[in-house]
Amino acid sequence: MFALYKKEVQSYFCSPFAYVISALFLLVFSLSFISGISNMDNNVFKFSFSDVFYNNFFYFIFMIPLLTMRTFAEERKSHTETLWLSAPITITKVVLAKYFAVVTVFACMMLLSLAFPLVVFIKGSVVGAGLFCGYTGFLLWGMVCIAVGVMISALTDSPILAAVFGEAAMILLIFLDNFTSSDFIQSIPFLAKIFNWFSTEARFVGFSQGLFSLSDLFFFLSISAVIVIWTIIIIEKRRQSRA
Repeated sequence: MFALYKKEVQSYFCSPFAYVISALFLLVFSLSFISGISNMDNNVFKFSFSDVFYNNFFYFIFMIPLLTMRTFAEERKSHTETLWLSAPITITKVVLAKYFAVVTVFACMMLLSLAFPLVVFIKGSVVGAGLFCGYTGFLLWGMVCIAVGVMISALTDSPILAAVFGEAAMILLIFLDNFTSSDFIQSIPFLAKIFNWFSTEARFVGFSQGLFSLSDLFFFLSISAVIVIWTIIIIEKRRQSRA
């Protein structure tokens, strides 16, 4: 599996694709950072990086389908997926290798943004717990979105369609969170409890406040795992249909 994972990671970093997405990520992050510190009333940087992730998540998640759109759709389009469909390797290893490769690229993008907390640390102060929780929560949130994007890529042979449907799924994810916080849902305790449990935004709020919750950690990891398992089932059925 590690060989597959290494190959997938190299496929991103040996092309300008990952660098372009990383540049867009840092552009959004830097604009948010500049906007945040320009509105401060004193010379001490009391700045929450969790707010940057939370307030701009809409823009950040639209970059994720661009990373995931080629994971399976590109190989299916070029018919190269036949090589590993007929190879003596489990589909689980293939899917996990591709999934964690995208997660690695996403994590590297986040690591690059650590330059901003470093600047704040030099010029002011940084709340370590809030910074750690904010980055951890956003990484977990991104892992769920990556799992969704990879699954959608497995359903089509067009990277463009995978990107479009991936963007639609991200919008649906945001809509679900907004719908959960609506007065209609909150007025019905039973529905509110169900929707709140599935709301990724509500789970991230705790991390954005510097609170590390094992239940929220389990939620993000379990949702990601379930979606990845669905992807494995989809690819496995395609392999069996070729047999």
